[in-house]
Amino acid sequence: MAATSNAAGAATLMPLLIHLLRGASDLASVSATHAKLLKLGAASSLASSNHLLAAYGRCGSTAIARHLFDGMRDRNVVSWTALMSGYASAGRPRAAVALLRAMARSGVPPNAFTFSMAASSCARLADAGLGRQVHARAEVAGYACDNVVATALVDMYGKAGRVGDARAVFDAMPVTARNTVSWASMLSVYAQNALGHDAIQLFAELRTNGEDMAPNHFMLSSVVNACAGLGRLGIGKCIHGMVLRHGHEDNDVVAVALVDMYSKCGCYEYSKKVFDRINQPSVIPYTSIIVAMAKYGLGRCALTLFSDMVDRGVQPNSVTLLGVLHACSHSGLVDTGLQLLRSMRSKYSIDPCASHYTCVVDMLGRAGRLEGAFELADEAHVNGNDALILWSSLLSACRNHKRLDLATMAGEKVSEFTQDVAGALVVMSNAYASAGQADDAAAVWSNMRRRGIRKDPGCSWIEIKDVPYVFYAGVVSPAGSRASEVMLLLDELEGKMREKGYMGRIGSARVLDADEEEDGAHHHQEGRGVMVGVHSELLALGLGLLVIPKGMAIRVMKNLRMCRDCHEAFKVISAIVEREFVVRDLNRFHHFRMGSCSCNDYW
Repeated sequence: MAATSNAAGAATLMPLLIHLLRGASDLASVSATHAKLLKLGAASSLASSNHLLAAYGRCGSTAIARHLFDGMRDRNVVSWTALMSGYASAGRPRAAVALLRAMARSGVPPNAFTFSMAASSCARLADAGLGRQVHARAEVAGYACDNVVATALVDMYGKAGRVGDARAVFDAMPVTARNTVSWASMLSVYAQNALGHDAIQLFAELRTNGEDMAPNHFMLSSVVNACAGLGRLGIGKCIHGMVLRHGHEDNDVVAVALVDMYSKCGCYEYSKKVFDRINQPSVIPYTSIIVAMAKYGLGRCALTLFSDMVDRGVQPNSVTLLGVLHACSHSGLVDTGLQLLRSMRSKYSIDPCASHYTCVVDMLGRAGRLEGAFELADEAHVNGNDALILWSSLLSACRNHKRLDLATMAGEKVSEFTQDVAGALVVMSNAYASAGQADDAAAVWSNMRRRGIRKDPGCSWIEIKDVPYVFYAGVVSPAGSRASEVMLLLDELEGKMREKGYMGRIGSARVLDADEEEDGAHHHQEGRGVMVGVHSELLALGLGLLVIPKGMAIRVMKNLRMCRDCHEAFKVISAIVEREFVVRDLNRFHHFRMGSCSCNDYW
């Protein structure tokens, strides 16, 4: 009679205890429920053990989960997958993948969820070799084209930088099996690997062939990020329209992507409008708009917003503080930036890293406080690529302030590196040339040729009716049938610029700038127009002046830093034609209007 009563009690309590396990996320609750199951004598059943495995895994208690797993008399695919999930959640992806191999030896066949978990673990490791092994096992088991598994494989190959393999898996999926998650995953692969054109093209394919599939916020944020990287404002605005139509404007991920996109496309006002519509911005939206303000030289605005953020109880992270330091650097707020660097640890419990030191060294260099910059550079104790970036920045500042003695010291530091030093060596050569030391300048170039070092050519592009036109130094042919008009216009402007007191010549030979090498290969390309010595941003501007209606700002994007000659030319031209120009270079935005620039010459 008592045994029957206990059995009835266990039958009544079991569903409740299992329900508690499913909702438990802390170790105390899981342990308490486990104890009750033991008391009822129901803990050893396969179903109860599997629920306990999953619960301990969610709590991060992988040691307890493994002990429980090893003591199980029977294990099925759910048992193995639950333990695998626990390892993955606890940041032990290699242990998770190892379980897949152990399953094969145990005779328990994996299911789709097991393979997707293994692929996701390889994605965390960014290990394409291990991922291929998982892929091969999934192929043999017949799960490689399963939607969940294939999507995980796409993500894995993308995280490992194997974009072609990711696309091959995506293309192998039956068209009817692709859902919003698989499309979003492939779009994310392109966006994460800086293949914005491919992301935009794939999204167009989805809109054409995806029937009535509504884009989710993951898809939209990926395409917006692609537009941001390419400076494709027209398409970005169209995607913003889709965001509004599909009701995703309140999603933080999408909102942050839009803030970043408008900022990078030269529309700070739109960025701020999107930010202002976020009800309770977290640290990520705050950081995004602060970085935008920094790039536009709005240092005091960035500091005010940062103060507002802290007052609201939003804790800044390392990237937020880096954005504030950049704002100080691009606005000449040197002492404020130094104070922030020195107080990061005490005020915000964040230790300065190499990026913070490099930013402040750059800030001191821009302000001409070169001795202080050298002292801080030595204090930073950075290594590897971080050290190369720091000393290259300092070298550029020494050249700009005509301190050849310090430039030589910084150049010696840079010359110790074996890669990615082309830009810095060009700076060194130009520093010597500016000081009249032609032999030393030639020696730097000779050393570069001997070491096989070559600087990537600068390029600029302008978007006209959603089509980008990409220009290289001296090559007008991308303007197509209007190439001759661009050359004529620039010649006319040169004459008017001289009347305004401009001392240079748009098309004259000039000392190579640190950030845009006049690559000889481009001067001899076959094509309809060559203007020797004309930098790419001026050619893009020429086309913009011809085809973009008056009253609209002309926006030019550039892959390197804008040189001082072109910066001065843009200021003069903006006054002559009474137009607004926005140039995005590698470091920041320059907004030219009526002979002045928003950067106030804080480079």
